[in-house]
Amino acid sequence: MINWKTIYKVLGTLLYIEAVLMACCLGVTFYYHEDDTFTFLASVFITILAALGLKYMGRESNNNLTRRDAYLVVTLSWTAFSLFGALPFLVGGYINNFTDAYFEAMSGFSTTGATILSGLDSMPHGLLFWRSLTQWIGGLGIVFFTIALLPSMVGGSVRVFAAEATGPIRSKLHPRLSTNAKWIWSVYVLLTLACIGSFILCGADWFDAINYGMTSTATGGFSTHDDSSVFFSNAGIEYTCTLFCFLAGINFTLFYASIAKLKFKNLFKSSEFKLYLSATVVCTAVIAATLILTSHTDIEEAIRTSLFQVVTFITSTGLASDDISEWPRFIWVMLALLMVLGGSSGSTSGGIKCIRGVMLWKNIRNEFRQILHPNAVLPMRIDGMNVPQQKRVTLLSFLTAYVFICLLAFLILIAAGYDNTKSITIILSCIGNVGPSLSIDVGPSMSWAMLPAAIKWMCMALMLIGRLEIFSVLVIFTPAFWKES
Repeated sequence: MINWKTIYKVLGTLLYIEAVLMACCLGVTFYYHEDDTFTFLASVFITILAALGLKYMGRESNNNLTRRDAYLVVTLSWTAFSLFGALPFLVGGYINNFTDAYFEAMSGFSTTGATILSGLDSMPHGLLFWRSLTQWIGGLGIVFFTIALLPSMVGGSVRVFAAEATGPIRSKLHPRLSTNAKWIWSVYVLLTLACIGSFILCGADWFDAINYGMTSTATGGFSTHDDSSVFFSNAGIEYTCTLFCFLAGINFTLFYASIAKLKFKNLFKSSEFKLYLSATVVCTAVIAATLILTSHTDIEEAIRTSLFQVVTFITSTGLASDDISEWPRFIWVMLALLMVLGGSSGSTSGGIKCIRGVMLWKNIRNEFRQILHPNAVLPMRIDGMNVPQQKRVTLLSFLTAYVFICLLAFLILIAAGYDNTKSITIILSCIGNVGPSLSIDVGPSMSWAMLPAAIKWMCMALMLIGRLEIFSVLVIFTPAFWKES
């Protein structure tokens, strides 16, 4: 049986937190003396009313969640946050239909960064801050944020975390999940503050620095300007953004352990980090060499632009410092592969995660050995730890589901009249939570408003599925999930 009362209680608590986050935007509105005060007051009021209703419905809950409840509450939390997160866009009249408003909110919380808005330079500061804040909260996870803030919220917080966490292998810094969450969030906050300070030192104003600091460390990619990071035309800002996006793509548990114990060598002992770093360096070198040879770009500019684009794609940030639609097509393929790979597990990045790439490579290597030695027992070890057989089966199931979903979405887009390149890159962009497509119409600095409503809903589903790594969402649509036993 689904424990609906506890689920109502959890959702109500989450909506209270969302209302507080919306109220933070009022401070920005007052500071800039803009006319969107009513927008956020109304949004906060409606969200609090909904929270009160849900808390009332869950007033007699037993405060426990089963594994089944945990998967349901995580999926409902992300959909509910996006639903009420769309209110500022609708109430303020900045978006005139529900589909587009929900798309913008889902893209924010899932840190995808695909936007249907244009004219960002003339929009109120409060609304722009709200867009950035949605990505910052969604970076490490809505429920994970709540566990750090309210550790006693529910009795099944471990199960909820398991349903929302990314990556097939999860490590902990502390036996208590709430303490672990606080430590991870402390790294996230410090990284964000350092990023904001660096942007200011490089010449960005306070508002842009705060917004780009939040979206860079969340690897989200929402901008406060239509021209994305091209607006600044500042090499220092590009290098700063590249650095912090790269750091945000590292496993935060590994990152914390390396910094707290001052053992930075631990980073380079990690198989996942070595793949993440190697993919970044190799792809940057290839793209930079191509730009120098084909476009006669200056060496420093070629390296800076290539590094920026590689890092923002592998970490699923999706910012742009150049018009990549003008680059050679084989670079598109390379960037698309980076979109699929993604950063490290336990980071804010999207994609299938580098740890799965390591596992897949070791699995293939073992298969070759098994052919030569049929009776051999070949364990899979990653960083000295044995990966059980169940994890390997889950990996293959995950990749199969990933490919099947992409093929199904591809067929839908082809049937809707889109060409192959646009269809593939839109799908990879959404399910990898990257944001920009490699097509001209919906590129890094373009709007997704041109897509039909039905396609937008499909893209939103892909964003949620990609952010929660497929099974956490799809399991609730299986008949077995709803059986009482």
